[in-house]
Amino acid sequence: MIEKNIKLTSAEIGCLWTAYMNNSMSEKMLKFILQHIEDEEIKMIVRNSYEIAFNHRKQLRYLFEQEDYALPRAFTEEDVNMEAPWLFSDIFCLNYVNHMAKVAMVTYGGFIGMCTRRDIRQYFSAGMQETVQLYNRSTETALEKGVEARHPYIEVPKASEYIDSKKYYSGLNPFSENRPLNSIEISHLYLNVITNVMGGKLAIAFAQTSPTKEVQDFMLRAKEISQKHAKIFSTTLLEDDIQTPQSPDMAVSNSTTKTFSDKLLMFHMSLMTTAGIGNYATAAAASQRTDLMVNYERLSLEAARLAKSGADLMILNNWMEQPPGVENREKLARNKGSNGRG
Repeated sequence: MIEKNIKLTSAEIGCLWTAYMNNSMSEKMLKFILQHIEDEEIKMIVRNSYEIAFNHRKQLRYLFEQEDYALPRAFTEEDVNMEAPWLFSDIFCLNYVNHMAKVAMVTYGGFIGMCTRRDIRQYFSAGMQETVQLYNRSTETALEKGVEARHPYIEVPKASEYIDSKKYYSGLNPFSENRPLNSIEISHLYLNVITNVMGGKLAIAFAQTSPTKEVQDFMLRAKEISQKHAKIFSTTLLEDDIQTPQSPDMAVSNSTTKTFSDKLLMFHMSLMTTAGIGNYATAAAASQRTDLMVNYERLSLEAARLAKSGADLMILNNWMEQPPGVENREKLARNKGSNGRG
């Protein structure tokens, strides 16, 4: 039920706009993916994901109309070529849905914490529940098929201990040996290996199907950065004899047919990069070895530079839709004499 007597806050306006854009993009991606999947179990998972995105965008459209909130242009049928040949393997599609569900869970959790109006909180809370269910279903299916990449195993603790030295936090002294990684640090390192593998695969697919050289160059750069970061995290694990589990075979076809618009490709990679930077910030805050913190900060800066170059490309080609904001008061003041009201 719309609470018409309570105005939307700036946070609610921004969260709703972001949710609409993300669901619009996901709807177009999943609609194309859905028609090429052969495995019936995976198809059910992808169909569920598509229906969630479709229904969320429909709900948001109704809410926007009630609030006299200008509907974002977002993405249309023109942004996807439904006649293009298959691009992703079934296993890739299952892992893609699982990965995007993880991103959505973090996003919805943040949105709920920023919104105060009851109906908006209820909308995002329902979205969170659906996304959690989707994540659980996709994870169970991956486990059943043996394609779920589990985090590394370590020994279960037999006793509780306290940190007895400040050296526990050290990691940058070249004359002392680093302490072994703890379970929290291992979990973040491996998570960032998996997310970079997914990002690299998407970048390859986007590079080979985009007809635009600038977009191809950007995606190839994104692929190289993803591979570099995944290697750094894997090497850090291997230094403690922690073998990085083999990721599932997330194959991409050799199709070069334009499948999605450059606008959609760049938006999607921007979303992935933003989520990655968020993961690095969380990992840096959770890590207790200084060398890990410095690494995450250094790699975050590299990802931020990639994001900036992507944003510049989108602006240059008029692909970046502007989020809602306040009016430029100085511009209004200077222009008041030219609109017949001065």
